[in-house]
Amino acid sequence: MINRCQTPKEHEYVVKEALSAMPAEEDISVMAARFKAISEPSRLKILLALSAGELCVEHICAAVGAGQSAVSHQLKTLKDNRIIKSRRSGKNLLYSVDDEHIMAMIEAAKEHLHHEQDT
Repeated sequence: MINRCQTPKEHEYVVKEALSAMPAEEDISVMAARFKAISEPSRLKILLALSAGELCVEHICAAVGAGQSAVSHQLKTLKDNRIIKSRRSGKNLLYSVDDEHIMAMIEAAKEHLHHEQDT
């Protein structure tokens, strides 16, 4: 490994700063799991559909063009990762976004996608 720092003291400072920017290992694992959950295309489509508001499974299926079994499986993954939540209304389960920070990241990704296309 090549040490590109001017002095050992500078090296220590830079490494200390880098380490201070990192959350605890457990938090990194949670972050990675959430990124993994939203990176799967069908789950991303579900989240984009839910960005319009609360939906039942039937509406989600129609919006994303998938069957109930597949959608239900993806909803479970999103719910297990605390990205969405559900509530019962009569016989229906209604799903909505539970983590607006995730939606902000998705919106930023959409904006970046359009920015890349414009340049």
